[in-house]
This record gives sequence, C-alpha cells and structure tokens, in this order.
Amino acid sequence: MQRHLPPLNALRAFEAAGRLASFSKAGEELHVSHSSISRHIRGLEARLGVQLFTNQSRGVALTDAGFEYLTSISKALDQISDATDELSPLNLNLLQMSCEPTFALKWLMPAMGDFNDTHPDTEVRIDIGHDIVDLNKRQFDFAIRFSRKPIVGLEFDVISAAPVRPVGAPKLMNDAVNLGDPNTLLSLPMLAENHHDLWTDWFKKSGLPVSRLNKKGGGLRTMLAIEAAAAGQGLALVSSELVHNDIKAGRLTWFSDIGLDYGAYYLVFTKDALRKKSFIKFRHWLLETSRELRP
Repeated sequence: MQRHLPPLNALRAFEAAGRLASFSKAGEELHVSHSSISRHIRGLEARLGVQLFTNQSRGVALTDAGFEYLTSISKALDQISDATDELSPLNLNLLQMSCEPTFALKWLMPAMGDFNDTHPDTEVRIDIGHDIVDLNKRQFDFAIRFSRKPIVGLEFDVISAAPVRPVGAPKLMNDAVNLGDPNTLLSLPMLAENHHDLWTDWFKKSGLPVSRLNKKGGGLRTMLAIEAAAAGQGLALVSSELVHNDIKAGRLTWFSDIGLDYGAYYLVFTKDALRKKSFIKFRHWLLETSRELRP
C-alpha cells in the first residue's frame, strides 16, 4: 500500500511548534526562521485540509485535531529516532550533559574515571554553566543542577541533599575546637558567600548570637570560598559532596557536626532520556556512586 507521507521537515516543524507552543521557539530549536516554520505549518495544514494551530496572545495553541496529530507524530518520530540510535553506535552511546560548575569540578569529574573505565563504550560530554537549560529543546540529554526547591515539570532524582557544615584548613584546628560545641568556633573568621547569608542561618540554628559573627571575604562564590578555606583564610559553609575529595586528601577538615539544610543537587531529565540505554546506565552509576551523599 502506498504511504501518504508529508515532508519530514514539515513534520519536524509541526512537532517542535506543538511541543513548544511557539513558532519562534521551534525555529530556534531547528535553527530556521519563524517564517520557515510558519510556511511548513501552512503547507501541512493545506495538505491535510485541517487547521492545526490557533493564534494566542503569547505564541500558538494546538487545535483538538492538532493535539491528536501531535500525539501520533511524536510517537512516530520517537520510533525513527530510536531505530536510528540502535543502528548507529555513535548516536546511541553519546550523552550530552549540562552541569553546575562547582559540582562538576569538585565531585563529578574526580568520579568520572570510574564510569569511563566501566563503560568505555559511552561518551559523556559535559558542558558547565549556571544558566538553566531547556531540556525540551533536546540540546542536552540531562542536567545536574542545585535547587532549593523541588523540581517541577521534569523528571528528577536527588543526587545529594547533604546539609552545609563549617569546613576549614587543618592548620586552623586546635585543642579548643569542639565539633559538638559551636561556641568554640567564634574566634575563627567565617568566609562569606555571595548568594545567601548562610552563616546567619547557621548561627541561628546553632544557638549562637549573630552579633558575634565574624565574616570576611567580600562575598565569594562557593568554589572560591572552598579554596580560601583550604588556604587557611577562614571557615566556609559547604555540603559534603563539594569537599569530599579535599577532606580525603587532608586539605580540609570539618569544624562542626551541626548541619544546615540548604537545597539539593538534582539529576534532571525528560521522559525521552529514559529511552536511551546509555542514559539509563549513567543514571544507575550516578545514583549508586552518590549514595553516601543522601541521608
């Protein structure tokens, strides 16, 4: 039986516009102009004899017929993508990840050697940055991000929910410091970070007078605060995954057992990522390797 197939470019334009509810965003994803997406959609509607979109104040919305067509077309394109991945080892075994810089440098990269040794057939390309990425644009297969709030609208796993605790260079440790008594830290300088007044919250939780807080550093990014602490300039408030290797190497040591809950690192992905065997392997490895970071 002869197949009645619209042009593939028209179907890709329709699927992207329907998924993103925007011709402009679809054009950005497919690296074509807004007018090109519009022409593909008009041609597809003319071929089908059905209106697929209605204009809205912000973007476009699918009609009922458009929604039904999108559901079927998405499944068909997924099947084509899966068949291509199965046939091409290059596509199947390549993962694109976006990762928060400090986590990537301090925990992920030192651990990646184990993954590379046990999964030599899988290549993980890591792009670091603080900017939030839109996984629905499919530029990345997944992301690792820090958030103080639960992730909404995407699939996720908690990698680390470790509380922040004071950490510093071993040379600052003396007989007066008691891990269970925060008062013994009052004579030491506290390195301030630039994104939140963590020390004030930690002092309040520890029952210490905020007026005794001796902050220095001018507001440092987490990475700089860790390095300043290792250099003996004061104490930093950080979670265990960011200093795990520094403590193991003797560059840093904990100065208190009192922890302050402050968000978590998440593995964030779409349902589409779960169709990739390489991602399933990486996800399993990541959650097993980071098990000790979760209470």
